[in-house]
Amino acid sequence: MFTETQLKNYADVLLWGLKTARRKKFKKNDIVLIRYDKPALRLAEILYDNLIEMGMNPVQRVNFSPLMERSFYHKSRDSQLNFRVPGDEELYQKISAGIYLIAPESMTHLSDVAPDRIGKAAVSRKYLKEILDRREEEGAFSWTLCALPTQEQADHAKLPLDTYGHQIIRACFLDTDNPVERWQQIYKQTASLKNWLTRLDVSFFHIQSEHTDLNIAPGSQRRWLGISGHNIPSFEVFLSPDWRKTEGVYFADQPSYRNGNYVEGIRLEFKKGKVVDMSAQKGENFLKQQLAIDSGANKVGEFSLTDRRFSRIDQFMANTLFDENFGGTYGNCHIALGSSYSDTFDGDPERLTKTMKRKLGLNDSALHWDLVNTEPKQVTAHLVGGGKIRIYENGEFRNARGKFLYAG
Repeated sequence: MFTETQLKNYADVLLWGLKTARRKKFKKNDIVLIRYDKPALRLAEILYDNLIEMGMNPVQRVNFSPLMERSFYHKSRDSQLNFRVPGDEELYQKISAGIYLIAPESMTHLSDVAPDRIGKAAVSRKYLKEILDRREEEGAFSWTLCALPTQEQADHAKLPLDTYGHQIIRACFLDTDNPVERWQQIYKQTASLKNWLTRLDVSFFHIQSEHTDLNIAPGSQRRWLGISGHNIPSFEVFLSPDWRKTEGVYFADQPSYRNGNYVEGIRLEFKKGKVVDMSAQKGENFLKQQLAIDSGANKVGEFSLTDRRFSRIDQFMANTLFDENFGGTYGNCHIALGSSYSDTFDGDPERLTKTMKRKLGLNDSALHWDLVNTEPKQVTAHLVGGGKIRIYENGEFRNARGKFLYAG
């Protein structure tokens, strides 16, 4: 599907992302984890070779095959679901970076697994995520990820495989002479946009579309992030709001695949920050079970907007990495149910204790589920001083004078 040159370009972009996402410079002998699905082997090999040449210590891990994953979730006793692999904690305390290559051979093999079993395993492994979150806050860890085309994904997106692959190539600028240079340009272009949004003294954002009428409060000591190198591709700008002040109705018109389950037409109603009513046109039972996996799963951990002028993604891809960055005709917004991103805290991350996170309204959960709305919409910032600014309309950011911000 991809030529050798395109795969090498992809590896270069991922390494750019890894360096860009890290606050401290890499050193010789740093440990980098490469975790990949089997169809991504060739890209993993190229990355491994590059890291060796850079003087790093790459550690490779192959993800579960679909049959292994089915066996684990169907047949494991509780003690096996909660099993902690010896050595994982030590490794995660020492790795400097992680690269994750997504290329699923199956997307529905867990559809008949009880969601509470998946949730139980996720909660039992949350300690590893907390280790990496803390190391990232200290500037000692960074991560990036990407996806490669598989027939399974193309089938679920209802696209020919070559069309699906071409979407990835275009989205990541692998069809250009110097994709890293193009990503550097986008990175610079969005810096002023993120700074402008962060400087706004916002009480709450009002998001309106045909089926959404939602208020999101950024909370205190927040900054907007995005296009940081973490996800390849990524065109969104986002923050983790104060979950306690979320009010209204949110509708995800874009379908979602999660843990082998297809969910469509999700409608959520929030009061005092919590989901008080939920429905889905398809997959409603799974939705309800996901929002019950822990106390933070029914609260918002992220609010995001994508300008259509950045993103070249114009097809549903049945892959959150691409779908949450959908450009199309009207761009997109998405919220994530579950865990917050602590790096949206606008202060010294090493001071951000669990107690402080609670005081700031940063959510904690084993869940992080992105739910995307691609409808034509308006987003209005209601300012602390009483004024308001339309910051986003018809898929494009606007400034205070109503002119559209340049997005390249």
